[in-house]
Amino acid sequence: MTSKVLAILAAFETGPNALSLSDIAARSDLPLSTVHRLVGELEEWGALNRDPGGDYRVGMRLWELGQHAGRQMRERARPILQDLFGVTQETTHLAIRSGPDVLYVDRIYSSKRVPRAARVGGRLPLHVSAVGKVLLAYEEPWFRDTYLLRDLESLTPATRVNPARLRAELEQIARQGYAVTEQEARVGSCSIAVPVFHREGRVGAGLGLVVAAAQAPSMTRYLPALRGAAAEIERVTAPFALSTILSTFRPAAGTAGRRAAGAAAEPPPGAPAQTHPASTE
Repeated sequence: MTSKVLAILAAFETGPNALSLSDIAARSDLPLSTVHRLVGELEEWGALNRDPGGDYRVGMRLWELGQHAGRQMRERARPILQDLFGVTQETTHLAIRSGPDVLYVDRIYSSKRVPRAARVGGRLPLHVSAVGKVLLAYEEPWFRDTYLLRDLESLTPATRVNPARLRAELEQIARQGYAVTEQEARVGSCSIAVPVFHREGRVGAGLGLVVAAAQAPSMTRYLPALRGAAAEIERVTAPFALSTILSTFRPAAGTAGRRAAGAAAEPPPGAPAQTHPASTE
């Protein structure tokens, strides 16, 4: 029963904000009668809300509960993100790895008209964003190798999906300590990011800025501010074990696409125990 409820909730992870009962049934791979019964219970509890048109949305009670996830990192990092935004006036975000995706845990939006590729709580493939590439570059070698065996999704004509070239780029990112992307996640949008380290040199998150494509040639001028902010986030989150800051990735039940996406999150036979945030937000 728990797996069925989770499959219903997972139906709202991506795509439209409002779903009909038939949409939920299709996304969760559950019978319509089962979905009708469980959705009614979830609505009564407050996890889902029904709009006047009959579609369902994530309810405020579930949103309230979700605010506790990664709370220690977000509360301690938020003032630093605000300072970074104050200095740069560019969209600023903090993200972690969740399986084969980058998960955005906090963001401060600029008023500049820059195309947005993700929102807080949203995901993107690791290889399309600067924060994602930073996280991937500092990953365990087995994870990088496994990830590069995937069918890499192309979101724009500029997305880099050639495994050999992407591997070389990741090696360069690890050497130089930062990543940049130019219109790889969204046309008109570019980004730059640095790693946020945790205990024993492990990377706990990526810290990045999003700028308009016209600013791409000058993005690196923000590196001193980014690195300073990343060091400060590292300092304020150091007292906490990584497992209390981050959360474990699990592919959504009943969705073949998410199951396939989760394949890279499992180590191959003989691989060392995973120590990245996804195994330990």
